Amino acid sequence: MLIGYARVSKKDQNLDLQLHALTNFGCKRIFKEKVSGRSKYLPELESALRKLKRGDTLVFWHLDRLGRNAREMLNLEYELSLRGIKLVSLTDHIDTSTPDGVYHFQTTCAYAQRESARIGQRTKAGMQAAKLRGVKFGRKPVLNKKQKEIAMRLAATKQISISALADKFKVGKTTVWRALKEKP
Repeated sequence: MLIGYARVSKKDQNLDLQLHALTNFGCKRIFKEKVSGRSKYLPELESALRKLKRGDTLVFWHLDRLGRNAREMLNLEYELSLRGIKLVSLTDHIDTSTPDGVYHFQTTCAYAQRESARIGQRTKAGMQAAKLRGVKFGRKPVLNKKQKEIAMRLAATKQISISALADKFKVGKTTVWRALKEKP
């Protein structure tokens, strides 16, 4: 039996392209989910793996839908091969029912992990360059500059508690503490 697995990384992304390809390939059952491939737990993939029996094939759109870590993907292929289950990646043209297909799967996994690491390096370098240009990352501060100044002035008088300041600005006490620790 051909069992399909379709995954996108974000809730607002669409699975239609993958579902269409898996259906056209002949998958009788398709497991689908919207969760990052870096997640430790992919519940629908786990369900698909439990459903597979000897002689079945797990079909997926692209190798990166199965995972991002070469070791995990290679272990998965090995475990499935011991159970008599094959893998097919539609866009990578991988079919582990042949020795050449297994080799192609293994080399593609290694290449995919290398590329993922290189993307991470480029992203970090880009963020460092942006920081040097003064770009701020993360969410905006809860208290604006004026509110921080008011909080510092009031706290300096020691006539108002941190809790009262938090209530005044409708924020948590930790937010007030952090604002008071910052340089004006």
